[in-house]
Amino acid sequence: MRARLLTLSLLAAASLTGLLGGCVYYNGMYNANRLARSARRAEREGRTFEANGLWGQVATKAESVLVRHPTSKYAQEAGLLRGIALARLGQCEQAMGPLGRLTMASSNADLVEEALLASGRCHLVRGNLAGGSAAFSQVVDSKNPDRRKEARFQQARLLRRTGHHAEALRMLEGQHELRAEHERVLALAGVGRTKEALELSDSLMAEGDTTRSWDSLVVALAEHHPSAASNLVDRMRRLPSRNAQSHIRMLLEDGLRLAAIDPERARQRFREALKAGAVGMQAAIIGLELVKLDLKRVSTPPELASIADTLKVLATRFQMELDETAQLSAAAEEVTRVATNVTPDSVRGDLRLFLAAELTRDVLEAPRLAESLFRRIFEQWPSSPYAPKAILATQQLNPAWADTGRFMLEFQYYDSPYLGTIRGGATPEYRQLEDSLGAYAASLVVRKPPATRRTVRPGVTPRRRPEPVTGGSNVPEPQ
Repeated sequence: MRARLLTLSLLAAASLTGLLGGCVYYNGMYNANRLARSARRAEREGRTFEANGLWGQVATKAESVLVRHPTSKYAQEAGLLRGIALARLGQCEQAMGPLGRLTMASSNADLVEEALLASGRCHLVRGNLAGGSAAFSQVVDSKNPDRRKEARFQQARLLRRTGHHAEALRMLEGQHELRAEHERVLALAGVGRTKEALELSDSLMAEGDTTRSWDSLVVALAEHHPSAASNLVDRMRRLPSRNAQSHIRMLLEDGLRLAAIDPERARQRFREALKAGAVGMQAAIIGLELVKLDLKRVSTPPELASIADTLKVLATRFQMELDETAQLSAAAEEVTRVATNVTPDSVRGDLRLFLAAELTRDVLEAPRLAESLFRRIFEQWPSSPYAPKAILATQQLNPAWADTGRFMLEFQYYDSPYLGTIRGGATPEYRQLEDSLGAYAASLVVRKPPATRRTVRPGVTPRRRPEPVTGGSNVPEPQ
């Protein structure tokens, strides 16, 4: 009898231990899921800081379940929940492992869809657009309206970013929250429906949209449609709550974007920024950009001399602001001096003028003046071995003159080493000419200004300077 009672006691103790272990496990998962629900609610209500704290607790609870009960039937659910929480916290490197490993193995459809959304966002953070699209595409037809809306919005963003603007618009159908409307503006502009895009912008502004969100939209729109972005800037100026500094920055950045495609409108933007009170670095940038726009139009040495004087004033006034101002000033002085003093009687005048023309084209970025200097070489020194090279450079600067230049090359300079190089590769004669030009440039006391340092501004892609035509690989084809 005593032996039987002892056996029953041991069995009861073992059952109680298992029951308590199960309760501990159940309580761990219950708490993890409860915290996840609270985190989702905090996100929906815009309480981001609180949501992050809750997701951190979710990750801890789920990891505890995995450590203590790695073979449990709920281990996959705990792993997915941990991956989702880590993704929400921006810890994608740690999240992608459990998300990728467990998503397809889980039978919890709701958790799988949430994991796919988290995985898609992490793919975007890591620059894997294809991976993000593959994840979101599995949720765009979800029966859950919140997850379906999120997946369709994210997929629309991906489609628009990859140039599929019409498909993006279809994916956004039925969505009218602010972020979806902003995405619709970009997609409409991308598909060529700019008028509709700006009309939608007007309606959103009339409803009291925030200036902060529109600043971001302008930058995104300017990546592919700077003119449309400039029109949007005009509309944003009507918003009531813009402060003076953000207004000046908006005008300056719009001018920088427009400089290459619409110089006159860019000039107008810079002047508006000055009128609005730009000072310090902003004023220095504006002054320099206005000079650069003037350089695009200059065509004679006297005009360049006037610009050189302006650059001197800017360099003195903003000497601690932009090194580029002083560098352009030195280049403008050198070109003015050579263009004014060199004549057909000058010793090696063709070489000096050629180097000045390259400086004008590549550093000053003054194409009209550069063309006139290159033309002087084959007009005033027609027998110079560098005359054909000057013709090739002129063709690049003025395509309308290409036929005339081709005729001159074929009938007047048919035996030039430069044409021979174009036809069949670098020749010894060509290398000798290039070496002589390089040696002469090195012998001059005056040095070309070093490469200018450009300030990268938000939403603006720096313009590249053209490569100089000084070597065999840079000799263009006759046009």
